[in-house]
Amino acid sequence: MAIKRYKPMTPGTRFKTVNTFSEVTTETPEKSLLVSLNHKGGRNNTGRITVRHRGGGNRRKYRIIDYKREKTDIPAKVATIEYDPNRSAYIALLHYADGEKRYILAPLGLQVGDTVLSSENADIKAGNCLPLNNIPVGTLVHNIEMQPGKGGQIAKAAGMAAQLMAKEGKYATLKLPSGEMRLILLTCKATVGQVGNLDYELVSLGKAGRKRHMGIKPTVRGVVMNPCDHPHGGGEGKSPIGRPSPVSPWGQPALGYKTRSKHKNSSKFIVKRIN
Repeated sequence: MAIKRYKPMTPGTRFKTVNTFSEVTTETPEKSLLVSLNHKGGRNNTGRITVRHRGGGNRRKYRIIDYKREKTDIPAKVATIEYDPNRSAYIALLHYADGEKRYILAPLGLQVGDTVLSSENADIKAGNCLPLNNIPVGTLVHNIEMQPGKGGQIAKAAGMAAQLMAKEGKYATLKLPSGEMRLILLTCKATVGQVGNLDYELVSLGKAGRKRHMGIKPTVRGVVMNPCDHPHGGGEGKSPIGRPSPVSPWGQPALGYKTRSKHKNSSKFIVKRIN
């Protein structure tokens, strides 16, 4: 995959870069795996904004992704590699031997015509799905379950992968993309390989309009607001935030403040935190 740059003919193209989508093989998605996606503008069921800076954007359909990989021992052939507007990773359309079609996250190196399998005895190659108990130590995996049968929850974004570091008892030790070391049950499934589209993070939008096309509205700093709108607001001219540490619009400490509960039950599975 490559990144395309533009000559600075306009202010918008001066820093603009785009993905060449050289890995994508078709622009037409599988209609049977599409569902409508209603934009709510960040509002909940009462009409109040609960997520700020959402609204507008281009229309898009949601692609149903198979995170569970529950069709075991049935080989599937990769028909297409497609762009998905709802995520950073590419997706691959699988045609199973029994005629069913499903989307999965496209791992790095997967190509049209390859055969993938979800099985306890599958080969260790990109796209195959196995329980962690059957994957060798040191292997890079993605789309990892946290509970058996629930479906993949870890390492699903573009370029993400976790490394299987050890197996002991009924748990596997995984090094997550954040650097955190975590215990996962050996009966949980994971897909071999690294998620594709590695250059996604290198794309520069170049202008504010591209962000609006994604459905994200502008974010305004708190220090330029009025005191009634933000705790950082107010003052004559340019002023500091006037507090020992930055806070959110509702007074919650921000920028480094840990919001994870100290009494969360799953904390016992974290072997090493990122800091």
